[in-house]
Amino acid sequence: MKQYDVVIAGGAMAGATLAVALDKLGGGRLRIAVIEAVEPKLDLHPGYDARSIAISLGSAQQLDSIGCWQALSGVATAISQIHVSDRGHAGIVHLDARERAVEALGYVVELADAGRVFHHKLAKLDHVDLICPAKIAEIERHQHGVDMILDNGDQLYSRLVVAADGAQSSVGDMLDLGRSEYDFEQVAVIANVTTNEAHQGRAFERFTPHGPVALLPMSEGRSSLVWCISPEDQPEVMGWSDETFLAKLQQTFGWRLGRLSHTGARHAYPLLLRQSQRLVSHRVAVVGNAAQTLHPIAGQGFNLGLRDVMSLAEEICREWARTGDAGHTRVLSRYRQRREPDRDATVGMTASLVSIFANDSLPFVAGRNLGLMAMECVDVLKAPLVRRAMGQVDR
Repeated sequence: MKQYDVVIAGGAMAGATLAVALDKLGGGRLRIAVIEAVEPKLDLHPGYDARSIAISLGSAQQLDSIGCWQALSGVATAISQIHVSDRGHAGIVHLDARERAVEALGYVVELADAGRVFHHKLAKLDHVDLICPAKIAEIERHQHGVDMILDNGDQLYSRLVVAADGAQSSVGDMLDLGRSEYDFEQVAVIANVTTNEAHQGRAFERFTPHGPVALLPMSEGRSSLVWCISPEDQPEVMGWSDETFLAKLQQTFGWRLGRLSHTGARHAYPLLLRQSQRLVSHRVAVVGNAAQTLHPIAGQGFNLGLRDVMSLAEEICREWARTGDAGHTRVLSRYRQRREPDRDATVGMTASLVSIFANDSLPFVAGRNLGLMAMECVDVLKAPLVRRAMGQVDR
């Protein structure tokens, strides 16, 4: 039976980042295993069909602190401006990196590039075992640790198990941590598009009665599209030709980037708010999408998950240096206390934005547009939005 201080279920963004952070903050002394079900296809880069994530300035700084940002920055596109507007109405908010005296408000990175960076990083760490492809098949907790059997027959023992295995966490299900779901009754259509006018690092979020449409700047002049539509419209939208899709998107988004000239493959998925009912349990912690999966509005998902990861890594290393027990109750208690306020605030903010901007009644329309206009004119009102957008959040 292989013995570890920490076993991480899931080797995607949250799990890989946690392994790197633990190795860095622990001085390479913790024994760590990452269990990942899907073997990465490192030679595949789908280009126009790639999915992307938004990384706030604060998240980039945290990634830099654990030695990951230098490699990621080479494949990241800086967000220099953010435009927030309400379709058909006067309200608009404009955020500019120059006004904040920063190089960028955030960055956009394709998941294929991020996966390559983190896989190479993990492969170089002497005290991190990447076990892939594999999944935890059985798990049993004791007072001082956790026994696991993988689907490949390996037997592991760890002081702490971290569920970082996605929105429908199998570890969470096996341990009966509970999960709540709220259906936003929206579907996100994902694609990469090219515009005739260069994006120049500009990101756009436009609210419509059916949900927001966002364009984030990418490399090679592309923009990453997230278009939220009603579920009943999904078959029609997914069945459109590229020409029809671009024309309909043009009507919704407008002409701020000129004509929309090219699109890659479309993908669609229903938008749900999923939350693990418990962030911690005996010798178990939950991070990233396994802890909460948000609506893509305002691009908060990865950044909230990274704050989970960094807070947990700090508490693990602090306790391990003191007692050698990475899964001590003090680790779990401090992690939960640190994360719940940020989690509740971020979930509340994103869900409220969806609700407010989906309501087309006159009082809501008037109120939200007055709010947007006031925010644009009065910096003290804009400041909380700027801090959240830039990831300058207490954790």
